[in-house]
Amino acid sequence: MTDSPIRVTVWNEFIHEQNQAAVAAIYPDGIHQTLARGLRDLLGSAAVIQTATLQEPEHGLSAERLERTDVLLWWGHAAHDRVGDQVVDRVQQAVLAGMGLLVLHSGHGSKIFRRLLGTGCMLRWREAGERERLWIVDPGHPIVDGFHEEYLELPQTEMYGEFFDIPPPEEVIFISWFAGGEVFRSGCTFRRGKGKLFYFRPGHETFPIYHDAQVQRVLANAVMWAAPCGASYRPAARQVVDPPERLTER
Repeated sequence: MTDSPIRVTVWNEFIHEQNQAAVAAIYPDGIHQTLARGLRDLLGSAAVIQTATLQEPEHGLSAERLERTDVLLWWGHAAHDRVGDQVVDRVQQAVLAGMGLLVLHSGHGSKIFRRLLGTGCMLRWREAGERERLWIVDPGHPIVDGFHEEYLELPQTEMYGEFFDIPPPEEVIFISWFAGGEVFRSGCTFRRGKGKLFYFRPGHETFPIYHDAQVQRVLANAVMWAAPCGASYRPAARQVVDPPERLTER
């Protein structure tokens, strides 16, 4: 494992914060800045955190930016269809080459998540500000390192309920229960190519969920887990190669 800091990019469509006063009151600088501050506080010199938004050229995800990104966090909701297909292609290739991807909350409907998982990724939902209890069902996983209780609890959230149309995860780390009775696979991991993916459900924009210390700790742990295992993880271009062993001529 390299001693170099993990290069993290936090991506946010940055729309709700600019056109809804209630959201701006919770995230005045944008969800991306709140996430970035939380990661900086917890990871310190172990990571270099930068941000990008939908409104930037190439949505802030140029080829050069992705080359300098080991782990990408993705938050989107209102503008999935406005993300350019060329950028989605680029992010997909980066994941296949080894970049980690953390998809947050309503990012389940993003082009990149649906592309990588190959399903509709849809679910049941209700916005009623109800209590959520996220049960830790894989307590030995690195993403829940440092948690000593059996669950995390959030006082007000948007409900997501099963059936969640995703392929079987490699690991399920959290299963949520909501006050209205539904359950949901709220923390799931996948691997695509050389890249690791983590979907984490909490994060509706009208609740201060990304200010929550428990949620920030999960995301910091997930960054460490999703980071590629070394600096030279990008594959070379496809090419004809000589065999590593001597071949007998026929």
